[in-house]
Amino acid sequence: MHLKNKWTLCLLAGVLLLVSWCGILPAVSAAGQPSSQIDAVLVMDASNSMKASDPNRISGEAMKMFIDMLSAQGDKVGIVSYTDKIQREKALLEIQSGADKEDLKQFIDQLDRGAYTDISVGVDEAVKVLKQGMDKSHEPMIVVLADGNNELDPKSGKTEQQADQQLSAAVQEAKQAGIPIYTIGLNADGKLNKAALADLASQTGAKSFSTSSADDLPQILSEIFASHQKLKIVPVQSITANGSYQEVTISVPNANVLEANISMMSGSPVDVKLTDPAGKAQTIPSANVLSSKSKTYSLIKLLKPKQGDWKLQVKGVPKDKIDINLVFNYDLDLTMDPLPSKSVKPGDTIEIKSYLVSSGQKLQDQALYGSMAAKLLVKDLDTGKTEEVKLTNQGDHFEGSYQVPAKHQYELKVRAEDQSFYRETQPFTVSAKPAASGTGAGTAAAGASKDKPFPTMLVVIGVIALLIIAAAAYFILNAVKKANRGFVGQMVIEIRDENTGEKTYPQYKKLTSFRGKFNLHQLLQLAPELKETDKIMFTPGKNDRLVLKNASPCTIERSGRVLDASAGVELKSGDRLSVSLQQIDKTIQFEYLV
Repeated sequence: MHLKNKWTLCLLAGVLLLVSWCGILPAVSAAGQPSSQIDAVLVMDASNSMKASDPNRISGEAMKMFIDMLSAQGDKVGIVSYTDKIQREKALLEIQSGADKEDLKQFIDQLDRGAYTDISVGVDEAVKVLKQGMDKSHEPMIVVLADGNNELDPKSGKTEQQADQQLSAAVQEAKQAGIPIYTIGLNADGKLNKAALADLASQTGAKSFSTSSADDLPQILSEIFASHQKLKIVPVQSITANGSYQEVTISVPNANVLEANISMMSGSPVDVKLTDPAGKAQTIPSANVLSSKSKTYSLIKLLKPKQGDWKLQVKGVPKDKIDINLVFNYDLDLTMDPLPSKSVKPGDTIEIKSYLVSSGQKLQDQALYGSMAAKLLVKDLDTGKTEEVKLTNQGDHFEGSYQVPAKHQYELKVRAEDQSFYRETQPFTVSAKPAASGTGAGTAAAGASKDKPFPTMLVVIGVIALLIIAAAAYFILNAVKKANRGFVGQMVIEIRDENTGEKTYPQYKKLTSFRGKFNLHQLLQLAPELKETDKIMFTPGKNDRLVLKNASPCTIERSGRVLDASAGVELKSGDRLSVSLQQIDKTIQFEYLV
């Protein structure tokens, strides 16, 4: 880029910065930009007490089903397994293919169990994982599967009060970040702390579930997925397998379905055949028909399916009950015309118009509107009471009116739903409270200002000052950008004692919280005995790579060969290195993963 163009961009940036400070730029609403993407962290209690609650590890199967129900591309998933400490964790992984989902499911299969349990450790780490890697345009969520009870290691010195404080702090952090925490309690041994899990969910605006049978977990995870996405589970049919193919109808209601998730829950895997509405047999799997199987469920995901009746043929083990459910994912959102004013008076009538939108465009599909009902939800912010007003379906929009009853402040939003999904608009706030005193004086002052001459000299001085600010901004922004360049991925670290041969559990260290540079000592939690690693530095490279520079006396090896990193070497995802310390007989092994 030419210097002149860079100067122009800096000047434009300065102008935009100045006018935004002055309040000249209009507010931009995200209401017209729907996002059905999820950023989720799945949290699993890995204590030995779960052996009694879930001997067949159905909890892992349920979590895998949740992963299979996520979008084929775009969603992010992280996993935290805990006892009274973090057993293993996986930073948020963006799903780009079926292989990514398989990677996550294999990670779940490899989780071990431990002796003690402390739910505050799992929730606290899940909030950190999510905040460090979530996309602001996605819907964040945490799902915790546990029994709600703590059994602390007496040797750790940690008290129940300290655990409660850590949990409370994590919940407050989640609330501030808008992260709902869904909880699932397993009560097979009758020792479930249901109240604690329910309170954890309610504090963050989520739902809590409990069951005495791990076999219910796939259904519960389906409900959580649907609830979070403002969808509804559509029961299709329950059949008793007879060893032959049995046919059921899957109805895709309209052309706005992005994905149709057909879940088949049973004691054993099933075989399926599929025919589209035109009568054409579909290959399973194929480009638009994805398939996944597990011990307790089978899932078919139809991508952008044709509207109409699909025929599903299911064959299971004789006498095995098979529950078939549907969850649709829609390319739809709901928007409402902006209100004429934020200030109203008691007795005023507010006219409401609301529309379904897809990709920012209003829909004219009367068939889609035909099966929907809508209502206006009005919350009195002074009393906390909510009132519902039925809206009229006009075929291509919903409309109605609301008469302001009192001198209060109100929040208004529209909810529209049919049997398979619902959507809500962004809330609008209006106030019927009297305006603050002093308005007249302000008006008079505003009128008097009209008689003053236009301040030309001040504008000239302002432009000159703006040019100076832009020039300084150019150099400052370049320096700040370099110093605050971020990282991606995570580092998997193990420490081996060369005297005993013992190796620590793998530690998964996310790099997204660092900016500009960091050293290996920071990843090792600044342990004093490992101080010599503070001169092994990492800086961000191009294409999601790391640049390693070694200014320490430690020896670094890659693939069994000594690596000269004094001038810096580039690391790509999957590179595994070992660092031999000089002051103590330990070797640090780390692997960079993106």
